[in-house]
Amino acid sequence: MVKNILGRLFALWAIIMFVPSLIITVLFIAPTINWPEPRRSKYLQPVYQRWMTFFFFMTGVRRVFKGKEHFTKKEAFVIVCNHRSLMDPPLSSPGIPEPTKTIAKIEMMKIPVFNVLYKSGAVLVNRKSEASRKQSYLKMREVLDKGIHMCIYPEGTRNKTKEPLRQFHDGAFKLAVETQKRIMPAVIFNTEKVLPPSKSFYFWPSKVEMHFLPPISTANKSVQELKAEVYETMKNYYTQHNRD
Repeated sequence: MVKNILGRLFALWAIIMFVPSLIITVLFIAPTINWPEPRRSKYLQPVYQRWMTFFFFMTGVRRVFKGKEHFTKKEAFVIVCNHRSLMDPPLSSPGIPEPTKTIAKIEMMKIPVFNVLYKSGAVLVNRKSEASRKQSYLKMREVLDKGIHMCIYPEGTRNKTKEPLRQFHDGAFKLAVETQKRIMPAVIFNTEKVLPPSKSFYFWPSKVEMHFLPPISTANKSVQELKAEVYETMKNYYTQHNRD
């Protein structure tokens, strides 16, 4: 009972910290809407990083990143992350040390203020439209061609099961094979403790972690072979390093 009450108080505090800082961040983002890439992403990545550094600090969430040494200059990766909480995007995209875009549902454009963030930092897709899915795929190829990382959640939705991972969709691996960009697996821990999928209006300060694993080559691999290799790599790593 006490923890539930505190969790709701923390949630209120998190909103108080998030909304004003979001508005301030958008003021820095809005003028860049028509900037060409990769100039815009190079400018925006430090903006997102500073924003999230402030937000996590003020809400008592400690972030730990490991494996950033696997990034190499002038190489764009397809970065794939596990997905267990709504806290994953604020941790993952700003946690990547170089310019990055993610993929997001087009419905996010309906949210005032947020739509500026998603228009500038994401490839938008209407999952119900085959034409939109094809167009978003072409845009992701363009992102990689311009030297910008693509961050994708191959499970497609949050994993609310007790299993380490849900089954992966093909998209990220098809993208990597066809562009011959290496896959960088990234394993996220403990974000579901901060924003549990089973609770509404609840926030609990915890330590969260994001581990970047060594890149996996796409050379001479089919989409299915690459997907299976990445899945097993991430599943085994999560199982070995999860402290729950």
